[in-house]
Amino acid sequence: MKHSTILSYVKDIPNLLSLSGLACTVLAIYFSITDLYAAAMIGMVWAVAFDWADGLVARRLKGRTPTDAKFGGQLDVLIDIVSYGVTPAILLLSYGNFQPIYLIGAFIMVSAAAIRLSYFSTYGLAGGTKYTGLALDNNSLILVFVFLFESVVSHSSFSVILYVSGVGLSILNVSEIKTPKLSGNPRNVYLLGVYTLGITAIYALQLI
Repeated sequence: MKHSTILSYVKDIPNLLSLSGLACTVLAIYFSITDLYAAAMIGMVWAVAFDWADGLVARRLKGRTPTDAKFGGQLDVLIDIVSYGVTPAILLLSYGNFQPIYLIGAFIMVSAAAIRLSYFSTYGLAGGTKYTGLALDNNSLILVFVFLFESVVSHSSFSVILYVSGVGLSILNVSEIKTPKLSGNPRNVYLLGVYTLGITAIYALQLI
């Protein structure tokens, strides 16, 4: 049986959306390292928006083969570890001026993301409708909101808040709590769109 070429999957619209989310993630990492945190927050929230969009389009797009769906699922998982594990960890390291103590938190965050995604890839949704543990996309949605308060406290105080928030979310990621699949509901997709535009506007004003 002849396999499709690797790059042929790039033409698939859901995969293009996934890669667009990855581009936002790369920008978020870059802006985190360069201390332009407002821009990093915009990149992080748009990465989630593209992540949700690729799944929505994939479910509605006709003519996709099981192989297309499998490839897209694998691509999604690999991008998720970067978007929701590596990126928040780099944000924490950068905000903590790359001091060694922040390596512990960063390792916990990346490890929890890897474990969470491996578990989901193995078992899927609990009962077909709910996640076991907090879904990783929530990490970015929550962290970009938490970062809104960065300017009202001292840098050292917010470093602690960011550290505790990141590690706390990681604990929830690998917990046994059951959470609904928010991205599967069109109403939630609309709410994410409003949230994304609102967050973008707020942080864009900080950049002006």
